[in-house]
Parts: sequence; structure tokens; C-alpha cells
Amino acid sequence: MAFVSGLASGLDTSTIVSQLMAIERNSQTLLKTKLSTEQSNVKTLQELNTKTSSLATLAEKLSKRDAWNPVTITSSSEKVTATGTASATTGPISFTVDRLAAAHSVSFATTAAMTDVVVGGDPTKVQLTLVDGTVKEINAGDGSLGQLVGGLNAAGTGVKAGLVKLDDGTYRLRVTSTSTGQESAFTLAASDGSTILGGSTVLAQGQDAQITVGGDVLTSKSNTFAGVVTGLDITLQQGVEVGSTVDLSVAQDTDGIVTAVKELVDAVNALIGDMDKATAYGAAGTTTKSGTLAGDSQVRSVRNALLNAIYPQDGTSMAALGIETDRYGKLVLKEDKLRTALADDPAAVSAAFTAGASATSHGFAERVRSVAKTASDPVDGTFTSAIKGRTSTIDRLQDNIDAWDLRLELRENTLIRQFTAMETALSRLNSQSTWLAGQISSLPSYSDS
Repeated sequence: MAFVSGLASGLDTSTIVSQLMAIERNSQTLLKTKLSTEQSNVKTLQELNTKTSSLATLAEKLSKRDAWNPVTITSSSEKVTATGTASATTGPISFTVDRLAAAHSVSFATTAAMTDVVVGGDPTKVQLTLVDGTVKEINAGDGSLGQLVGGLNAAGTGVKAGLVKLDDGTYRLRVTSTSTGQESAFTLAASDGSTILGGSTVLAQGQDAQITVGGDVLTSKSNTFAGVVTGLDITLQQGVEVGSTVDLSVAQDTDGIVTAVKELVDAVNALIGDMDKATAYGAAGTTTKSGTLAGDSQVRSVRNALLNAIYPQDGTSMAALGIETDRYGKLVLKEDKLRTALADDPAAVSAAFTAGASATSHGFAERVRSVAKTASDPVDGTFTSAIKGRTSTIDRLQDNIDAWDLRLELRENTLIRQFTAMETALSRLNSQSTWLAGQISSLPSYSDS
């Protein structure tokens, strides 16, 4: 509401109203300052939460035993691969590829149209007999070729059926086991034991893969030989030459493990540093600048839990593996100690980092993962809860600020009306005063003489 200032009073009433409103706005200004602080706090918490979540992901990799593979393996054949665990024996390994695993496959003699009934006896059922004598009854629908194929391809039958369309428009049925190995062999017949489509011819006999290692013959249902040598799995790829000799070289990959551990230690230190900065308290007379979350107990609690993750719950320490704390409260990795430990007992080092059978046996990486996950969980994590609580405070503060906008607008309008009324009254009084002065001056003057 605009008004003309001080026409009657000569006062700068516009400035007076502005100054009075500035006083009135103090309460809202305090709310705005608090809102800005809370918004800054939430932003810092969100940044810490993101970094903590990233740390949880990083730690999780080292907390899994299958991620600890302190060996590098080279193969003389690109068609043969191998993977090793922490307990893999290092050194050269040679073997001969005798044969690859194969799935049992058959083709039927007689062809038929899709709607032709090809199942004798009870046409709704067929029998799949496995090499170990197990008999599976399979629904063949109405016994037609099309519905027989559908029944064979139903989930859990252990075989897959396919059709080859011939020039005369009929189809030849082929059935193949979904698994490999000599135990994948099967026969297919009608429920009364009669043959289907004139009987079948074996296209491929189910067989196990076979290799010879140092005179020992080893077989596998699949083309993967698990634990052929301690901690080593060998996989034969399709296309590997049967009868060929393959040389593997297994060497310890100490550098890879040290790099991964260093990355985890650095990530923990970086997060602890961010938390220290955010919660720093600048006491009077010091040069330390207070952080956004100065003195926040929840952040300090997570910080301390991360640092304490270095200590196993059995009362030992990680010092023998090269992880210690310095006088500044940060982790230190002494790589030479870790390398020595890996050379002496890689399996023990792996156990000291990975998830154990119980909480008391969890390793360092798993303990870090647990702390980071608890803090950053998107549902009920420490940081998540803190962010939700502060966000609610922000919403409440914003509502109060908005309410103050209306209150201040009403107050300013009231002041303007009051000063306008004052100016109007003064103007009226001035007019009356002028009129009275005029009346008095027009009165006749009398002399005593």
C-alpha cells in the first residue's frame, strides 16, 4: 500500500514505517537464517551419505571370498580358461584335452504334420526315461506332433524339442538334453512303451568331458573341472582341439590385492576426513573453522565406528597385515607387511578381510561394509534418518516463514493506515488552525483613546 509521506506532519513517515517493519521482520529473519543453516546441513549430510554408500559398495567387493583371487593365470590356449581362489597352488600345470562334454541328442525316423497324432497308447502322455532308470511322465496334449513338442519343452522336463521342416511340408522331430554329460542320455516312448515316429537315432551321445593331468584321467559332466588343482577351476570352451596339450601358469597376484586394499583404506580415510571437516568445532581463540555439522553426534558416531572397524572382535589387530592407525586418527597401510602376509598365508589374509560365519569372525572389509551400509541404508540408515528429520524441520520453518509473510503484510498495511490517518488528522487540524487564524486577524481592533 503506497502513501504520500509527511504532507501534514513534515515527518518522513515512509522511512519510519520501513524501520518499524525492519524490527518486525527480525523474527522472520531469524527463521530464514535457521532455514539456510538446515538446508546447508542437509546438503552436507547428503554428500556424506553418497560417499558412505560408495564406500559400502567398495568394501563389499573385498568382503566376498570369491573376490579374493590373489593369482593371475595365463593359458596357452585361448579356448581354455581358468580361475583361482586364495588357496590356489602356484606354478605351471599341463594337461591333455581328451574330449568335451556333450548333450544327448536324438532324431526320429518318421516325419509328420503338426496336427498328426504321433503318440500311441494313451496319446496324452509320453515317457522320458533317463540313463539312471528314472522315468518322467510328460503331458503330450492331444498326442499331435505340435502338442508333443510343447509338452517336451515345458519347464522342468530336462529336454528341448525342435522340428526340421522338410520339402514335402512334414516335420522331423529332434530332442536334445538340456544338460551335458553321460548322464544326460535318455529314451522317449509312448506310455505303453511303443516307439514314437518310428523310433529314434542317436545324433550325439551324452558324454562327460575328460582331461588327463600328469597321468591322471579326470572327468566332468560339464566342460568345467572344479578344483582340479587346489583352488583352481578349469573350463574348456567349444572349439578347443581334442588331443591338444594346454599349459597353464599360475602366479600370485600380490599387486592386485595390495592395490585393492589400498583403495579401501584410502576411501575410509577420505570419508573420515570429510566427517572431521563437517563436524569440526571452532573454539574461541583458535584458527579452526566450525564445520557445517559442528559437533553432530550422529556423524561422529559413524566416523568412530569406521575407525574402530580396524579392530577384530577377537581382540587381535590388523597390524600384522599392515593396517594400523596413526596419531591423527587415520588408517595407515604398510604395504610391505601386507605383501609378506600374502606370501606366507594368502588364505588367512583373505579370511581377515571377508565375511565370516558369524559377526565375531567378520573381516575388516566386511566390518567396514556393515558400518557404511548401516549409515547409508536408503530406508533406515543413520544418515537417511538424519536427512529425513532435518527435511521435516526445513518444511516446518518454511511454513512459518510463509506465515510471517502474511503477518508482516498485514502489519505493514496497519502501520500505513495509522500514519495516513495521522497525516489526515493533522492536515484537518492545520486547516482549522489556518481558518481560525484568519478569523482572528479579521476582527476589528479597538483603541482606548
